[in-house]
Amino acid sequence: MGYAEVDVAGVSWGGGIAQQFAHQFPKRCRRLVLAATAPGFTMVPASPSVLWKMATPRRYTDKDYMNRIAADIYGGAFRDDPSLIGRHAAAMHGARSMGYFYQLLAMTGWTSLPWLWSLPQPTLILMGRDDPLVPPINGHIMASLIPNAELHLIDDGHLFIVTRPAETAGLIEAFLADESRQAASPTLLSRTTSYLRDLIPTSGDRRQNS
Repeated sequence: MGYAEVDVAGVSWGGGIAQQFAHQFPKRCRRLVLAATAPGFTMVPASPSVLWKMATPRRYTDKDYMNRIAADIYGGAFRDDPSLIGRHAAAMHGARSMGYFYQLLAMTGWTSLPWLWSLPQPTLILMGRDDPLVPPINGHIMASLIPNAELHLIDDGHLFIVTRPAETAGLIEAFLADESRQAASPTLLSRTTSYLRDLIPTSGDRRQNS
């Protein structure tokens, strides 16, 4: 698309994609923003009751069901303001069971824990203090492993980016505009990892070379 360098942000499941992009294309990714996300299947999980509610796409197709469970899975403002649940459910579109299954399958076995230490990008990690789905301890873990990361806890739940848009946007904009934050100096181990990664072609490279 003509962009030599981009800032990458990922929310929840999309945070996994953002982490993978930053790892796989470090020279393309200038800064990284991770919101309400975790390092894959090695995360500190939600409670069994929350995971059970997330196991099917029913909340996308049954708005009454969404109204009943939203506070339990999203926490934060959804616990105190029932009107948020109705507006959120009305804005959601249905998901096919097979598509939802593929989404879950895509994350099965994926984890960023082995290589988070090698990410050079300045990274902003945003977590909700009352997030039943992605407990905030996951943000602390990622912040401790990414060399150039800062963690900000927001007094809300999993969907703070929806319920607190101005606050969230302000934090992200300030982070992206802060020119004092530069990429971390690569260590010998990270340089070795980058070198080995460059030696192994991606699937796209193989298609182009074939």
